[in-house]
Amino acid sequence: MADGWDLVVVGAGPGGYVAAIRAAQLGLATVVVERDRAGGVCGNWGCIPSKALLADAALFVEMQGGAKRGLVADGLRVDYARVVERSRQVADTQAKGVEFLFRKNGITYVHGSAKLVAGGVEVTHDDGRRERLQAKNVLLATGSVEKTLPGLEVDGRVVMTSRELLESRELPRSCVVIGGGAIGVEFAYVYGSFGCKVTVVEMADSLLPGMDVDLGRELARSFAKQKIDVLVGHRYERCERRDDGAAITVRGPQGARTLEAERVLVAVGRGPDDGDPLGLGARGVKRERGFVVVDGAMRTSVPGVWAIGDLVGPLLLAHTASEQGVVAVEAMAGKEGVQAVDPKRVPLCIYCQPEVAAVGLTEAEARREGRGVKVGKVPFRALGKALAAGHTDGFVKLVAGERYGEVLGVHMIGVGVTDLIAEGGLARTLEATTEELIDTVHAHPTLAEALREAALVAEGRGINV
Repeated sequence: MADGWDLVVVGAGPGGYVAAIRAAQLGLATVVVERDRAGGVCGNWGCIPSKALLADAALFVEMQGGAKRGLVADGLRVDYARVVERSRQVADTQAKGVEFLFRKNGITYVHGSAKLVAGGVEVTHDDGRRERLQAKNVLLATGSVEKTLPGLEVDGRVVMTSRELLESRELPRSCVVIGGGAIGVEFAYVYGSFGCKVTVVEMADSLLPGMDVDLGRELARSFAKQKIDVLVGHRYERCERRDDGAAITVRGPQGARTLEAERVLVAVGRGPDDGDPLGLGARGVKRERGFVVVDGAMRTSVPGVWAIGDLVGPLLLAHTASEQGVVAVEAMAGKEGVQAVDPKRVPLCIYCQPEVAAVGLTEAEARREGRGVKVGKVPFRALGKALAAGHTDGFVKLVAGERYGEVLGVHMIGVGVTDLIAEGGLARTLEATTEELIDTVHAHPTLAEALREAALVAEGRGINV
């Protein structure tokens, strides 16, 4: 545009593309710059393709267990290369869908690498050509990168991150997963479901560190039934690479031990790109511990430059980035009443089986804050729907204020809980109480009944437990 753009969005992931669409709706002339593919890491190398693998793993496990229910599938086997190929097709569809949304909303899409310059960004195209995009505002939504550990540098053959695993068509016979967070347990479930011998190593005292401790303990119990080994309280020490895999030395309460496997997954989290490809330092954008510092409206220290998502931390979640993107563009458009994203109203979902989902304060967090709490916990085996479906692992745990019964947190593990958590999120948004959950009629038989029952238990009025 001759007079420049109203907004340049750098990054076409779930933060950037959602922000761009909202900006277009608000009348801002918007261009998006992406160096990889539309959809970002989430759509191409994370959330979406990994969920395709997880869905196929769950289906495979369900079919294997069919004989117990009179459904015999003889000769069942997995063609893992085709499983991965389907996940890549899903990612391709997602990327094309985002590009369609850009066209639908009149958003210009530019492929290339962007760097901050005075008054906008400079884009370097694949052919080396450089182009300047002048803009009143620049929104940075470039996400994060995988972390590694000393000696676990990625080679794409033995040591991998989730990115390489999503492309690998080979199913290893054994795998050591370093890290028991969301990425680690999801891939442990995929590989374990298809017959790979998996060991998960987590240095915290339970899986899913940072979440309610009951969730991690329940997941470890379920993994044990699935023959997935879990070593909590164990710290990675070193990796010895071999022609046929690697020997991983870990240290726990009983001393050091060596784990041998064909493949090693490094799943110790994600963080900022230390290389500063955006030129943040040169433009004076303030950072702390590598993350860009922003205010509640997602403004950085440099006027006209905004940042969202993994780039600003600490909630490295796709839906957090999307919400922050909306906040940012509504603020830059002058919309009144814009509010910062409340991290205690953002749900966290993990898609292994059993699934894990949570929103709000954990019981421990609530008690550390000095709150009086009451807790309602209901196992899914108490529900007729869970019994009928054959999925009885897990529970719903509700944490409420002792005096008023306000919902402080909801923590779930079981089949389908990544969808059920939306009711917990709504309860947090509406500042609902246990009594209001109880007064909400829940259909029977459903898994959602567990949330109402948990509210009843918290109030000392449990019916089915």
